[in-house]
Amino acid sequence: MQTFHTDTIQRPGVLIIDDDVQVCDILAKAIRRMGYAACCAVTLQQGLEKMGTETIDVVFLDVNLPDGNGLSAIDPIQQMPNAPEIIIITGNEDVDGAELAMRSNAWDYISKSESYKKFTFALDRALKYRRQKRHQKSAVSFKRSGIVGESPAVLDCLDKVAKAAKHHFPVVITGETGTGKELFSRAIHANSSRSHAPFLVVDCAALPEHLVESTLFGHVKGAFTGADTSRTGLMKMADKGTLFLDEVGELPMAVQKKFLRAIQEKQFRPIGASHEVKSDFRLICATHRNLEDMVKDGRFREDLYFRLFSMHIHLPPLKSRSNDVAALVHNHLSRKYDGSKGKGVTISEGFLEELKSYDWPGNIRELINTLDLVCSDAGAGDTLFARHLPAPIRAFHVRNKFTASSPAAADPTPSGNPLPFKAYIEKMKHAYLQDLVSAARGDIADCCRRSGLSRSQIYRLMHQYHLKF
Repeated sequence: MQTFHTDTIQRPGVLIIDDDVQVCDILAKAIRRMGYAACCAVTLQQGLEKMGTETIDVVFLDVNLPDGNGLSAIDPIQQMPNAPEIIIITGNEDVDGAELAMRSNAWDYISKSESYKKFTFALDRALKYRRQKRHQKSAVSFKRSGIVGESPAVLDCLDKVAKAAKHHFPVVITGETGTGKELFSRAIHANSSRSHAPFLVVDCAALPEHLVESTLFGHVKGAFTGADTSRTGLMKMADKGTLFLDEVGELPMAVQKKFLRAIQEKQFRPIGASHEVKSDFRLICATHRNLEDMVKDGRFREDLYFRLFSMHIHLPPLKSRSNDVAALVHNHLSRKYDGSKGKGVTISEGFLEELKSYDWPGNIRELINTLDLVCSDAGAGDTLFARHLPAPIRAFHVRNKFTASSPAAADPTPSGNPLPFKAYIEKMKHAYLQDLVSAARGDIADCCRRSGLSRSQIYRLMHQYHLKF
């Protein structure tokens, strides 16, 4: 086994994982000539072990390896402390594999038939990016503002929050209900140069349509029936600070044009006013809707859509970051009982496992509400068991256990009306994929483990049969 020498330990470390020894030797020699340290592994297992003992900055990762598909190792590698940048290398040009690698935040996807310069260029760029990322993290004291979690998806979102905080352009935060869109918005504000100024929230879904314009822009006395006094709009009140528009997809079409101009010009006219007012506000929007589809349907202005999407942060659902559940639970319970005279609750292993395996359609908000309900039911000083969980969650687990232990889906063809063989097979594949995703609760890694298929194969099949996770 190759290891790094002590005289090269300070240099960037590069690991090549490829079962072709000749490829390993050629790449390793080229990397050392560039002044970097290099080592090789011929299996995924060897590569993962080296990453646990060596200082690795960049990994050249082959796709087809004796003990697995390299693409399936991207997530485990990225979950490692100080995870290296990943450059996928392959002898077979696979569009689906390349797309999957990019979606998984790999640095690059290179065919082995590419020129030597392609490899050295990608390596140099990856190392430059890594140095820049380290410098940014060490130079800035980042305030999480209550955001809990260390999963790769959350850390990626936090990186985007840090980048957004350095600028003043609009940001759109998307994600399912309860994923913490306002919390991430507050983190952008808290880490920005505007943190000393107001952070104002407008819930577009909660405002009656006839009040949206006056709430945002303000109005003068007598501008309309009921306007007994003048009112300053929230856009003016957010001057030098941040305006957070929750559920921006609910903004009425009649207001969107005027709002677009206000964003662009930083000035607007309150209702009934004879002059315009200026306001240097920073805009952050959030929505659980698909604004792109709304644009296609004519329910959201295209020009406003493109103006808002200067930067986009998509928050992952809780079911895709189950490793963060324990931290979220402990954080909430410690805050709930902090400073109280009574004792906090104790969490049983079974209780925590049930929480981790639930799909949480209401995401973090549902988790917090569930914990509050359970604690009020159990009482201070007690131990929380799975028995304390609400009936719907316990029913979910019972159903899931029966589903996992039951045979494959029933024959999809009606008795006495057999389909042609090819159509029958296609129906069986469709039914299998539905059962697979359901049993794995949408976890792609678990889908791969249960089915024996690679990530690229699963994504291709899901697309082919028009299914979603």
